[in-house]
Amino acid sequence: MISERSSSLPPFYVMEVLEKAHELERSGRDVVHLEIGEPDFDTPEPVKEAVWRALSEGKTQYTHSLGVPQLREAIAGHYNERYGVEVSPDNVVVTSGTSPAMLLVFSALLNPGEEIILSDPCYACYPNILEFVGGVPRYVEVYEEDGFKYRPERIKEQLSPRVKGVMVNSPSNPTGIVLSAADMEEFTEAVGSAFIISDEIYHGLVYEGQEHSILEFTDKCFVLNGFSKLYAMTGWRLGYIISPPEFVRPLQKIQQNLLICANSFVQWAGISALTETGPHVKQMVETYEKRRQYILKRIKELGFGVSTDPTGAFYVFANAKRFTCEAYAFCLEVLENAGVALTPGIDFGSGGEGYVRFSYANSLSNIREGMGRLEEFLKERGGENGS
Repeated sequence: MISERSSSLPPFYVMEVLEKAHELERSGRDVVHLEIGEPDFDTPEPVKEAVWRALSEGKTQYTHSLGVPQLREAIAGHYNERYGVEVSPDNVVVTSGTSPAMLLVFSALLNPGEEIILSDPCYACYPNILEFVGGVPRYVEVYEEDGFKYRPERIKEQLSPRVKGVMVNSPSNPTGIVLSAADMEEFTEAVGSAFIISDEIYHGLVYEGQEHSILEFTDKCFVLNGFSKLYAMTGWRLGYIISPPEFVRPLQKIQQNLLICANSFVQWAGISALTETGPHVKQMVETYEKRRQYILKRIKELGFGVSTDPTGAFYVFANAKRFTCEAYAFCLEVLENAGVALTPGIDFGSGGEGYVRFSYANSLSNIREGMGRLEEFLKERGGENGS
């Protein structure tokens, strides 16, 4: 039997674009992938060596349900060193990726029918996981002219006794926008007594200025982070929560029942990622920066709108309203005619309609090829807004 919850989940249009792209590739077409938010780099060698070492040492059993103590200590030390905040290893919960971390946090924080404030647009999985556990999203629109940042007064307008928390994501998916310290201070003040859930998975992937952890501004928060993006470890499935002390035991009990623990030998590799990959990360970030500069220039030349240059993650969320009112249809048209795969902005909420997300998690040569194809397609298509 199909449950009401599972049947009500909306489709991921980007995955439908990806599936159609794969169909084209199987038929012999060449497709340039600018849709997927996955690093194209291999996992750094010290991480791979650490997992082989853990396997050879027989570290293949269940671990403590909160994670191996050494990894929790390394995570706490990382936040202390990078952000100057005091984090106790006792408040760290290691998870099988950041998505399960989100599932645990929403489950521990919410009773059925209680609400979390989300931006519109936002990462597509936030409302889906929230609704799956019985929570309710309360959307606050964010606007291109503001760099897709929350307006503090709009948050205050939406607060109510049913709102248990507010979600923030900086650097952001889909926009690539990084909040300044002043932005974070204003945001924290606007949230008031509600909890903040800060998705920090793109921390470290910043090309101008500095990202800030929510822990610099409040301790009434949950931090979600992991190893997928910065360390090119998407398939390793390793993440973590930094939790208020009173929620650690509830999170642990939910983890014990649903997931038991994160993968044991991968946890030892996580320690290596935090402590041994500095040069590898530096090289990846420098490469992303070259791609960012190039793709931003080309996107603007082609007539897409970018009011605020993104300075984090590996995305550009571009205004395509000059070309289309329906981003999904436009992305399918681009895929079929130009062999370039893009993400339709509608994936990220109604506020994303008319926008297209470009990912530069691909080689510079492939990005050049993709942008050249897109330029030829737009010339042949002619007109604006599909006319």
